[in-house]
Amino acid sequence: VQLQASGGGLVQAGGSLRLSCAASGTNSRFNIMGWYRRAPGKERELVARLRSSGTTSYADSVKGRFTISRDNARNTVNLQMNNLKPEDTAVYYCNADFGLRNYWGQGTLVTVSS
Repeated sequence: VQLQASGGGLVQAGGSLRLSCAASGTNSRFNIMGWYRRAPGKERELVARLRSSGTTSYADSVKGRFTISRDNARNTVNLQMNNLKPEDTAVYYCNADFGLRNYWGQGTLVTVSS
């Protein structure tokens, strides 16, 4: 399984970005798919994730601003990020469970200027 992340970039505070993570190399549906991030000098943290049941979970710091959703037809998960803040600046990584295995995508950089 390969996870291809896209959608990072530079945005001003208060702006929006949409990240996408597309899974390929499998006909299975994910069990869990989500996004983590690592800010400079900080540990990696969970941002949001979506279970196959449709249940979502978010880091407290992004609740109300970020929304994770899926496109089943394309085995893709999207992260809509609104009202971005400078502290959201980080490399964002897609992560997914397919069966008993866990996969990581390459990171995509999100930079929020003040």
